[in-house]
Amino acid sequence: MELLHSGLSPFVRKVLVTAHEIGVADRIALLPVNARERPEEVRPLNPLGKIPALRTDAGDVLFDSAVICEYLDTEFGGNRLLPARGAARWRVLTLQALADGMADAVVLIRNERTRPAATASADWIAWQVAKVEAALDRLDALAAGFGAEPDLGTIAACCALGYAELRYGDAAMLARRPALARFVAAAKERPSFRATAPQM
Repeated sequence: MELLHSGLSPFVRKVLVTAHEIGVADRIALLPVNARERPEEVRPLNPLGKIPALRTDAGDVLFDSAVICEYLDTEFGGNRLLPARGAARWRVLTLQALADGMADAVVLIRNERTRPAATASADWIAWQVAKVEAALDRLDALAAGFGAEPDLGTIAACCALGYAELRYGDAAMLARRPALARFVAAAKERPSFRATAPQM
């Protein structure tokens, strides 16, 4: 398998943590790309020009991260990270959607802050910040119920939080949310998270 990736993407990291957790990371060749500066390298696999994108051993192309993670867990993980059916499945998928939405908002904040001051929109940034803060509060409220073993929802949450620690610009975001801080600290000790730590 081949994965188009970037070292800082929380969505790529989610795929890589998933691959490590189910024991197939060594079967995935990493193909680095810069989707923003060279989207033509991505569009043959994903016409949206976004990463990650996975080419399977059969030659099929899958995107985005939620699809890739479900594929890996279904094909190789025996639905260990995403239950095949029932209430647990919808809980995990909803948590993943929350985490992915938060990561999207942090990406948008980061992009807007890198624009020239004359064209950057403070209103747009504030709108995205409100999303991030609401997501952080919800994750903190849920954290006490997270299991010791990861699922796709908690993997997505930890990857989004790891990206926010790098790019959001609020060093105290976890200090204000102790339940979430404890969960993240424990997750960071797992080999899958150590192996995929973002490289600046």
